Amino acid sequence: MYKLRMFINGEWKDSLNEQKSHIINPANGTIIAEAPSGNEEDASMAIDAARRAFDSGIWSDLSAFERASYLYKIADMIEENAAELSKLETENTGKPLKESEYDIADAVGCFRYYAGIVTKPSGQTYHVTDPVQAMVVREPVGVCGLIAPWNFPLLTGAWKIAPALAAGNTIVFKPAEITPVTTYRLFEIMKEVGIPDGVANLVLGGGATVGNEIAESDKVDMVSFTGSTSTGRSIMKSASGNIKNISLELGGKSPNIVFADADFETAVDYALNGIFLNAGQVCNAGSRLLLEESIHDKFIERLIEKAKKIRVGPGDHPSTEMGALVSNEHMNKVLEYIQIGLDEGAKLACGGKRMTNNGLENGYFVEPTIFVDTKPDMRIVQEEIFGPVLIVQKFKDEEEAIQLANDTPYGLAAGVFSQDGAKALRVIKKIKAGITWINAFNLAYNEAPWGGYKQSGIGRGLGTFGLDTFTEVKQININLDVKPTEWFNSVESDMGTIAISNS
Repeated sequence: MYKLRMFINGEWKDSLNEQKSHIINPANGTIIAEAPSGNEEDASMAIDAARRAFDSGIWSDLSAFERASYLYKIADMIEENAAELSKLETENTGKPLKESEYDIADAVGCFRYYAGIVTKPSGQTYHVTDPVQAMVVREPVGVCGLIAPWNFPLLTGAWKIAPALAAGNTIVFKPAEITPVTTYRLFEIMKEVGIPDGVANLVLGGGATVGNEIAESDKVDMVSFTGSTSTGRSIMKSASGNIKNISLELGGKSPNIVFADADFETAVDYALNGIFLNAGQVCNAGSRLLLEESIHDKFIERLIEKAKKIRVGPGDHPSTEMGALVSNEHMNKVLEYIQIGLDEGAKLACGGKRMTNNGLENGYFVEPTIFVDTKPDMRIVQEEIFGPVLIVQKFKDEEEAIQLANDTPYGLAAGVFSQDGAKALRVIKKIKAGITWINAFNLAYNEAPWGGYKQSGIGRGLGTFGLDTFTEVKQININLDVKPTEWFNSVESDMGTIAISNS
C-alpha cells in the first residue's frame, strides 16, 4: 500500500490534523494507498510558501530558458517512469491500461510543449503618436491555485502545472481526493529535478476544505479549476473576495450529430468512442447522439450490436476495453440517472445495469447503456451523467439538428459527421461549443485550445491560450523625447499672466 504525503515548501508532510483517507481501486474495492486528509490550515501553509517563493523571485526571475530546462527534465522523468505511472493511474481510476498509457504520453508532450513555447518570442510593440514607443509584455499572475478532477489525474495536472510553471508562477496544487496517487509521484519527480522550495506545493484533501481555502485566499492570485459546473459556481463565488483571475473547465452534454450521408461505420465507431472511452467519465463525452431520421433505426441496430461486444473489466487486464467507474458513490449516481431515464419514459435499448458477474462483483462496473425515444426536456438529456450512458435523439434537417444541439446549458464540445463538407462546416459554425470535430470525436492536442461556451466554463487551457491564461498583460510606454510637456504652463496675454486652474 502506498503511503502518500503532502509537499509544502520543499518538504513532505502529513496533515496537521493527522487524519488519513484510504484510496480505493475501483476495479475490486481494495485499498491501494493511504493519504492525508488535509484541511484549511494545510492549504494556508502551502499558500504562504507559494507566496513567499513568488515574491522572492526565485522562480519568476529565472529566464524562460532556465524554467524550460526544469520542464524538460520533468517530461523526461515522466517518460522514464511511464510504465509505473500508467499502472498506478489504472489502479487508482479503473480505466484500461491502454488509456492510461496514452494519458501519460500526453502529459509528457504537454510539459515539452510548454517548455518549448515559453522560450519563443512574445509580446507586441506599437508605433503610437510620437515621441512615444509603446509595448505590451506578459508577466506571471503570481500564486496559482490549481484544482484538478479525478477522471484524468496526471494528464489534467500536467495541463495546469506545465503552463503555470512555464509562465513563472508558483503553484498550490490540489488533486481530487479519490485519485491523488500519480499526482503524488509527479511531485516526487519535481522534487528530484530540483524545483526550488515553495514553487510547487501539493495539498491533499477535500474540496470543501482545501479547495475552498485556495479559492478564498487573498494570497492566491488565480485559481484554475476543472470539474463539475456546480462546483465551478462555488469557486467563482469564493474567488470574488479579491477578484482573482479564474479559469474554469466545467461540465458538458456534448452533441454528436450524424447525417444520413456520413460514412456509416466511421460514425458508429466514433459514437462508441465518444461515450464509452473512460466509461463515459469525460467532460467532452459525446453523450448525446443526434441521428438523422432516415438512418436512425439502422444506426441504433449497429450501435447496440457493437456496444454489447465491448469487453468490460479490470483495467489491468489486456483485453479490457472499458473499465470501472471511479467510485461506489459515482456508480450509484450513474445508476440513479439510468432509473430517472426509465421513469421519464425513455426506452432502454441496451445495458442499464451494474455488472457483477465474472469476478466483477467487488468493482464499480456499469454496462454500456443506450437510451432511445428521448425528449428534449428529459433530465437525462439536459443533465451531465458522466458515465457510460448514451442519449439518442432524432432530427429531420440541419435546422433541427442545430436547435437540438444547442438546447442544453452546456457548450463544451460537438461533432458532426457528414461527407458534405460545406454542410458539416455550416452546422459546426452554428453550434455553441468550444471544441468541435468534423468526422471525428474526442481528439485533443496540446497545441490547440481547450474549453467551452455557456455553463461549460470560462477561459481556455492548452495551446498558446493555455499559457496566456497564466499571465497578466502589461502595457509599457516609453517617452523618447524627455522634456516638459508644458501642458499646465501659464498663458501670456496682453493683460499679463493668467493662471489656468480649476477654480
